[in-house]
Amino acid sequence: MKRFLFSLFCISLFVSCNSTKETPVLNTLKPHTSPYNSTSNYWQQHVNYKMEIDMDVNTYQYKGKQTLVYTNNSPDVLNNVFYHLYFNAFQPGSEMDVRSLTIADPDPRVGDRISKLQPNEIGYIKVNSLKQNGTSINYETVGTVLEVDLATPIKPGDSVTFTMDFDGQVPLQIRRSGRNNKEGVALSMTQWYPKLAEYDFEGWHADPYIGREFHGVWGDFDVKLTIDKNYTVGGTGYLQNPNEIGHGYETTEVKPVKGDKLTWHFKAPNVHDFTWAADSDYIHDTAQVPNGPLLHFFYKNTLSNETKDLWKKMQPKAVELMQYFSEHIGTYPYKQYSIIQGGDGGMEYAMCTLITGNRSYGSLVGVTAHEMAHTWFQFLLATNEAKHEWMDEGFTSYISGWAMNDIFERNNPNPSANAYRGYIYLANSGKEQPLTTHADRYMYNEAYGISAYSKGQVFMAQLGYVIGKDNLKKTIKQYFKDWAFKHPTPNDFIRVAEKVSGLELDWYLTDFAQTTNTIDYAVTSVDEKTITLERKGLMPMPIDLKVIYNDGTTENFYIPLQMMRGEKPTSATKIKDWAWAYPTYSFETKKSVKNVQIDPSGLMADVNQTNNKI
Repeated sequence: MKRFLFSLFCISLFVSCNSTKETPVLNTLKPHTSPYNSTSNYWQQHVNYKMEIDMDVNTYQYKGKQTLVYTNNSPDVLNNVFYHLYFNAFQPGSEMDVRSLTIADPDPRVGDRISKLQPNEIGYIKVNSLKQNGTSINYETVGTVLEVDLATPIKPGDSVTFTMDFDGQVPLQIRRSGRNNKEGVALSMTQWYPKLAEYDFEGWHADPYIGREFHGVWGDFDVKLTIDKNYTVGGTGYLQNPNEIGHGYETTEVKPVKGDKLTWHFKAPNVHDFTWAADSDYIHDTAQVPNGPLLHFFYKNTLSNETKDLWKKMQPKAVELMQYFSEHIGTYPYKQYSIIQGGDGGMEYAMCTLITGNRSYGSLVGVTAHEMAHTWFQFLLATNEAKHEWMDEGFTSYISGWAMNDIFERNNPNPSANAYRGYIYLANSGKEQPLTTHADRYMYNEAYGISAYSKGQVFMAQLGYVIGKDNLKKTIKQYFKDWAFKHPTPNDFIRVAEKVSGLELDWYLTDFAQTTNTIDYAVTSVDEKTITLERKGLMPMPIDLKVIYNDGTTENFYIPLQMMRGEKPTSATKIKDWAWAYPTYSFETKKSVKNVQIDPSGLMADVNQTNNKI
């Protein structure tokens, strides 16, 4: 989804495989006991989807049948359920439309385009019937949400079967989803089906689709898609009938099917969304990751020869990226991943991504790195993106920045430097809102973008400054081990960091993510051997300090933050703690001082660095 400082950069994802039977995930991660684990009382809901879809590529309309088995693993009795009907956002007068027309800095990809859609260009999902265990139930469509009154409450531990008939129309491609995008991709099918809303320890999350991110229930998908036989499909899940379909999936000779349509059968185990894309002009390439998944690439044959060559050149780098993330976060647990041309930029979905394809080589690899990293930070560590978008975008930006740095051997000591600059600009602009702000409730799109991407990235990079780089690496791996295939919150992440490092870190999460308090430390005076520092900002930090003596020698000092109740591993000279409430701090050196610099690494997000040295 993205990664530039003052603009939003989002994505949609897809996938397919050449298995002739349902293929299990490679490594199904389950709750386990470890010194760091804090999930013993954790619960989450479960849903299994079966869908049969018949798509008309001439009218862009489709008919769907959905059977959904929902298991209530919560301790609560449920009297209602809710579905997302995302395509309804692409209608004049929708909340997405009105928000785009009224926000001060609208996303240029949306602008006033929704307001101008004609009836045959809008998107919709119309529910024709809905039953609970065979009994018809009452429901009402309210914008992009279906409100459902249950015939019988769902008790804790019970499972219920919902059956639904629905019709859909694919909108002109505006935001992520839709038909006939600017590069000519016929169908970018994201958020295209009635999707059950998430219920968790905070209750229901039946958010309207206004512009931001998503939250879904973990489960299994079994999808049969009937579509014009000339169209190649990339979709979430493993293709069950490759030798009936062909289109680059076949493992033996393709058996011809009579008629003008083919029925593609996909199964996707243990995911929380399902996406597909289709075009009659896709090139379909594959690349095998050693001891890992098969990568699929779908891009249009109408691209220039030069651009098609770049897609070929990008493929071995995609293999390297998959290996990098598996090594530095945790093993990718599925047998395939797809990179598909479509959508309006870049957006991640289960087992795949959707990206625009007419790019330079660096842009192709960069967007692939970012979107692929989202497989870990959102699709396996499935945070609620509407509430904690900075964990999704920021953590992804952090690890993809390091991946690009290492794979291309750039030797940049801080690949997050641009993110620091973006955050500091925002902090000094007067437009910043806390990271606890709902993704749809930022006053400015610019503030959302910098907060989610840049400040979220700084949160992770700066945590390495606080606890030490090795502890940060261990934290990321342990976070994946404890929370993959779940819905972690910010507190879950910081508790892992605390247990790995042995430090108290609630202050860091509170100040940096839940307030707009800023970091500002200053060197106020140097008097021979006495150095005096001042905390000018409200947010506390431990301090790394570089001292140059008059004899030309240097010494690094570490001033622990008292409320951390410990210190990070460091070779610097440790001196007395600094308690936050004291605005100034002085200490004496053994030799006469020439220069002093706070944070020579640049990993502390000090919003006024003009006073950091003397």
